[in-house]
Amino acid sequence: MGEGHYLAGLDLRGRKVVVVGGGSVAQRRLPNLIAAGADVHVIAVDPRPTVEAEPAITVHRRAWAEGDLAEAWYAMACTDDPAVNEAVVAEASARRIFCVRADEARRGTAVTPASGRHDGLQFGVLAGGDHRRSAATRAAINVALAEGTALTAAAATPHTPGVALVGGGPGDPDLITVRGRRLLAQAEVVVADRLAPGALLDELGPHVEVIDAAKVPYGRAIRQEKINEILVERARAGKFVVRLKGGDPFVFGRGFEELEACVAAGVPVTVVPGITSPIAAPALAGIPVTHRGVTHEVVIVSGHVAPGHPDSLTDWSALAKLSGTLVLMMAVQRLDAFAQALMDGGKAGDTPVALIENASRPDQRLIRTDLAGAAATAAAEQLVPPAIVVIGPVAGLDPQEGESA
Repeated sequence: MGEGHYLAGLDLRGRKVVVVGGGSVAQRRLPNLIAAGADVHVIAVDPRPTVEAEPAITVHRRAWAEGDLAEAWYAMACTDDPAVNEAVVAEASARRIFCVRADEARRGTAVTPASGRHDGLQFGVLAGGDHRRSAATRAAINVALAEGTALTAAAATPHTPGVALVGGGPGDPDLITVRGRRLLAQAEVVVADRLAPGALLDELGPHVEVIDAAKVPYGRAIRQEKINEILVERARAGKFVVRLKGGDPFVFGRGFEELEACVAAGVPVTVVPGITSPIAAPALAGIPVTHRGVTHEVVIVSGHVAPGHPDSLTDWSALAKLSGTLVLMMAVQRLDAFAQALMDGGKAGDTPVALIENASRPDQRLIRTDLAGAAATAAAEQLVPPAIVVIGPVAGLDPQEGESA
């Protein structure tokens, strides 16, 4: 195919897109397909946990079969089996469906540009098959747009071996810090959580190893000890490793455990704070966690264990007596127990509650209720993680209606 590609913007809203394979390439490509509104179908024998847990797509856990591209508008062959990828491209060509082939781009009928977004602008870079150059150019454009500087040479500066613990923010890729994005552009290995902004992975060059540390709630996940081992091992092998997390690494992100492991192993490590969801999610929903004359305290509480559990370090009776704002993370599964513990401690059942699902993503939802009805409302509305629970007077504030919703 050479350098003669024709750049075009595809309107995939509501149109079927088939991705064959559920590994690293699929994980990178899915966020942008979802953001485009495509009806995405993934066909994979063993999809990564992050891919399998994505609610906005349809996952078929099986091998690809002839006929799977029926009624598709676009296809991607992303398996690690060249014969399967070749067969997918062949079916796509017979059906006149453009198809990306991840392992040998020139043997497909379309290529995925190194793409980026900034302030409503989308751009793509093709470099005649030189994926490192196109990825580096994209990184330079991203940094230049973020910093307001002139565009210069298209090559990311190599980083010395080590580890960076980067907070990616609540989900919108634009909410990562400039420093975090710059380090991500220099990464040779990225170890990413499920809640890290997935669209950022699609900005990585094809040479970057992406390791899925999914941490799916109540599902599959890599053990923390194994994550620590990977960070140390890759850094000792001379790689620059970015540990990309959702939110902030040190707010229920186990980032300090990873910092300790790197320090103990003598591996250079830096921490890049991120915008944390217990503050950002309410703000994005128009709810302040503090407000003059309403609250003088904010308490962020982990909901990963139930009240009364031997591992719980939370005094729920003490929290019930506070008059300020309580923000619960990882609380969806046990919301009834947390609400009851607070009411048992004396907090009024009509205390305002706000439930914020998928903060900063296009499918963000705000559900208002009260403490007594919170669990029933969450069940009726089919609230799913990631979700933030805000309890207290601020949860009743609405900028469109004055002091109360």
